[in-house]
Amino acid sequence: MIITVTLNAAIDKSLSVPSFQLGRRHRTVERRALAGGKGVNIARMLKTLGQPVIATGFQGGPTGTQIVAQLGEESILHDFVRIHEESRTNTAVLDPTTGEQTEINEQGPTVDPDELEQFREKLLYLARGAAIVVFAGSLPRGVEPGFYAQLVRAMHKLDVMTIVDTDGEALRLAVRAEPDVVSPNVVEAEELVGHEFNDDADHAGAVREIVSLGARSAIMTMPDGCWAQMLTDGSPRVYRVTVPPQDSVATVGSGDAFLAGYIAARYRGSSPAECLCFGVACGAESTGRLGAGLIDVREVDRLLAEVAASEVELPAGVG
Repeated sequence: MIITVTLNAAIDKSLSVPSFQLGRRHRTVERRALAGGKGVNIARMLKTLGQPVIATGFQGGPTGTQIVAQLGEESILHDFVRIHEESRTNTAVLDPTTGEQTEINEQGPTVDPDELEQFREKLLYLARGAAIVVFAGSLPRGVEPGFYAQLVRAMHKLDVMTIVDTDGEALRLAVRAEPDVVSPNVVEAEELVGHEFNDDADHAGAVREIVSLGARSAIMTMPDGCWAQMLTDGSPRVYRVTVPPQDSVATVGSGDAFLAGYIAARYRGSSPAECLCFGVACGAESTGRLGAGLIDVREVDRLLAEVAASEVELPAGVG
């Protein structure tokens, strides 16, 4: 079983608005509203990919009720903690005439200590039957930035694989807890290591540096694929995985699609390079549709033939 943790779940609205301009009145040509948050998106795609998954986290108010109702309609197993404050709604506006995307994410509810403890107990119970736990997305108000790190350490005691996809201080502290995999994008990775990246050498160095900070493996997602340092046969190896440019509708949630594909392949027992390739194919396929957490498995299989993976030579003494 795979568990996805979404502490700041949401209803994600995606709007297609041609010739979008600030300060003007517009009409949408397409609208989609889905239960979301990074972990929920990942759970939806894992279900699509045929993997056993249960989504957990916090939900509150009418929006929270809508989130769990939609998960039920999609036959996605879920077990959320009900909180007093209302779950958030996020809005993404896509201008199909320019390809530009504007995202407006609400801050979300405040979670009190009793609610946090309820969640901790629930996760410890669910994790007894889990192989992988994914901690994905932002932390709600009232949650200390070290909360993911605490949960990662608790999962290690249960011998459960941990994967973290967050940013900022929560990511920095989680990396110190030695999760099995972390998966930032370029901007998040730059913030984590404290400097910008200019070329391939910087990108290769970044994933090595993230591992040196504590993560057992690191994946940095890119618009055209990813860079990763993974343990292969007990040795650290750096991979560059790419996919040709695709006709893109929206990129919101493409990182979640990548991670869902990676996790699905890893759960099946595929090699590190195969896991990365499958993740890149899922991420690329997801950009062809409006709304996060949506992929077509047949299109993923077609794209997989276009994905290229290469191993990058590590300098002597690294790893």
